[in-house]
Amino acid sequence: MADVKPVTASTFAPLRGAKRWEFLERARTIRFATANEDGSIYLSPLWLVVHERRIFIPVDAASKHGANFESGRPLAALVDGGDEYATVHGVRIHGTMTATDDPELYELLQGWLRQKYFYKNHPYAEAYFEFGEFAGRRYFELVPEKMIGWDMRELTEVPANEARVLPDHIGDRLLEGE
Repeated sequence: MADVKPVTASTFAPLRGAKRWEFLERARTIRFATANEDGSIYLSPLWLVVHERRIFIPVDAASKHGANFESGRPLAALVDGGDEYATVHGVRIHGTMTATDDPELYELLQGWLRQKYFYKNHPYAEAYFEFGEFAGRRYFELVPEKMIGWDMRELTEVPANEARVLPDHIGDRLLEGE
């Protein structure tokens, strides 16, 4: 038997380039797995803001992820979607985190976050941002070292019923006799 090269979703239906970045810009949740000091893994969903192919994550000061980001320990992130084989898509990211301490960038990120997750007069917007001030919220930039994306939607055809209207002189062989 010939050598068979393993095929993964990311090689069979890759999500790369501009499509990958547009997917990340629209995504509302990113799941982070970070290494704790004792070597155990801490996993949870966070929000993200993507601007000009840069990924920013808001994190409160007491967050385990924040401490793990600061430590420089290994991390992985996942943004995904889809509920069945034909709609599964996502991006896995390996990289490092860098704290963003620029006050101007902080204000921009706050505005982008507000725009992405809250609408005008949203009932929780002010509480979210006030809690962030109280909890020492800051932003980290996820600097990707490796990104692997897949999109099974690229391979599937949208199911649709066929509708044909044929001239009267042409019959439909499947409906003869009616």
